[in-house]
Amino acid sequence: MYNMTENGARLIQLRGEKSREEVASANKISVSALTMYELGQRNPRDEVKISLASYYGVHVSDIFFPN
Repeated sequence: MYNMTENGARLIQLRGEKSREEVASANKISVSALTMYELGQRNPRDEVKISLASYYGVHVSDIFFPN
């Protein structure tokens, strides 16, 4: 089952010590969009999912569709 809150927690974990500004800029999204993704308040478009996964060096399914 798709759980935006759990996906957000994974995004926060992957971001680690990087700032939201750094991650948002690298993925060509706004800081507010990244914040909403991390808080589980918004679901990223598919192209953003792909970009974030590539940025973090993981598969899209590792972040957004585990198990």
